[in-house]
Amino acid sequence: MNLESSIQLIVKDAVSELYALELEATQIQIQKTRKEFEGDLTVVTFPFVKAAKKSPEATGQEIGEYLQENNGLITGFSVIKGFLNLSISKNYWLHLLNKIRSAENFGFNMDGDDEIMMVEYSSPNTNKPLHLGHIRNNLLGYSIAQIQRANGWKVVKTNIVNDRGIHICKSMLAWKLFGNGETPESSGLKGDHLVGKYYVEFDKAYKAEIKELMKKGMSEDDAKKSAPLIQQAQQMLVAWENHDPEVYGLWEMMNGWVYAGFDETYKQLGVDFDKIYYESQTYLDGKAKVEEGLEKGVFYKREDGSVWADLTADGLDEKLLLRADGTSVYMTQDIGTAALRYSEYDIKKMVYVVGNEQNYHFQVLALLLDKLGFSWGKDLVHFSYGMVELPEGKMKSREGTVVDADDLMEEMIDTARETARELGKLDQSSEEEIEEIARMVGLGALKYFMLKVDPKKNMTFNPKESIDFNGNTGPFIQYTHARIKSVLRKAAEQGIITEVPVTENLPLSDKESNLVQLLSAFPTIVREAGQEFSPAVIANYVYELVKEYNQFYHDFSILREENPELKYFRLVLSAAVADVIRKGMDLLGIDVPERM
Repeated sequence: MNLESSIQLIVKDAVSELYALELEATQIQIQKTRKEFEGDLTVVTFPFVKAAKKSPEATGQEIGEYLQENNGLITGFSVIKGFLNLSISKNYWLHLLNKIRSAENFGFNMDGDDEIMMVEYSSPNTNKPLHLGHIRNNLLGYSIAQIQRANGWKVVKTNIVNDRGIHICKSMLAWKLFGNGETPESSGLKGDHLVGKYYVEFDKAYKAEIKELMKKGMSEDDAKKSAPLIQQAQQMLVAWENHDPEVYGLWEMMNGWVYAGFDETYKQLGVDFDKIYYESQTYLDGKAKVEEGLEKGVFYKREDGSVWADLTADGLDEKLLLRADGTSVYMTQDIGTAALRYSEYDIKKMVYVVGNEQNYHFQVLALLLDKLGFSWGKDLVHFSYGMVELPEGKMKSREGTVVDADDLMEEMIDTARETARELGKLDQSSEEEIEEIARMVGLGALKYFMLKVDPKKNMTFNPKESIDFNGNTGPFIQYTHARIKSVLRKAAEQGIITEVPVTENLPLSDKESNLVQLLSAFPTIVREAGQEFSPAVIANYVYELVKEYNQFYHDFSILREENPELKYFRLVLSAAVADVIRKGMDLLGIDVPERM
């Protein structure tokens, strides 16, 4: 039981004894005492005044006196208007620190019942390399998986690769027309970058054709449909679905280039998957499900042969499921992939990490799955997150104005190396250590900046701001961890090992007891982050912990403390803080250095 729950119980007993008021413990409001007031926890007294028949201040005074006289946990109190601020026994904090240090997996729920949560993230197209938007998606998905695992779920991390469709055919056609046999080896480009180059080339040539047709008097809409390139791409898609050997061979070759490139990017970013699905392998399952729905009268066919779902009675619109030429759309693939996943895994909860521009898509998907008879359809979770931009504005893949994920990561690592050198933080490090620290700090800065923001909000990523060694940044947190580890190494050199419980009855300062209290909140924070699907909850908690520790480090001696028991307590406290920093950052997919 945590401290807040204990206080709720003793206040429950107090108001029962004083005012014959019977409440559930959960009805009693407890909050952390504001920093400008003395105390550790605050009880809101307004709900008791009617039964007490006294003012909020007098009620608080009476309850405070009762608690101080009848419970050794409470050593003092003050009343500010209707708020009762309670001071907790210093021995309680010492006892709590010992419990934190002795807990094998402090903060994590290791008693889950192995129910499966599948988390889908990344979902790239094989016509271009991963970009800044994919970075936010991958980091959110990976972190959510880490957090849910810490909350007792058995997590399956999955990826659906959109490896077929008209957009894929655009890159293929452009390479066939303009590529002259270029390969990753001959060009020196990563395979995903090479294929992305031809996606841009298609768009340039396609726009030129549209412009020419409009000069001849055709409307823009008609020109877009009639341009030879788009018609060739559509013919290529039909040929692919008919397994034309030449088209299929080209598709396999270019996708192979892309997959090799993706693997490098994922490895550098530090994310992985337990199972990868491919649209090319699931869309037929989707088409089969659509045909099944057609037979059952769930869907209908129009005169041109296209298949639709009429969702107007559900407050939505009509949704295309199969085109007139028989080719499938994203929704078809998602239906097939969902059915396949649930046949392979006993999934309790399915989470899709997809940007908020797809909110409507997932509303429709949940409804369609429900109509097709899948009992779990309406329980799908669309983890909807906001878009990420740079200070310069939005990005467009087809115009080649995206921020490439590989380039951004490399830039972050280079910037971290330069910044750390300028600040003198790598003076005692070997070249190998410098490179490893630069990687940790550069990627840590990128990841933390992305994850500290409420995922529902749009955000602007500022590389320069993210790499700062001060403030709410990854490098600031990483440097604090390295600082603590340095102190602990020096203590070990003096023969002090921080594994033995601390002595109780020590004269703790408010700053020290506040740090223990903040540490004790970690399990609650992990649980809250899981319930809200929000890595930002973890990120901002870790920052608050680090900020509090740095104030303590500034105000108090550790290794130079003359009282050996107090010195030992501060070392154990520091070790506990370092451990929670490491655990919290690991939930965000961020490494923390031992030295820096």
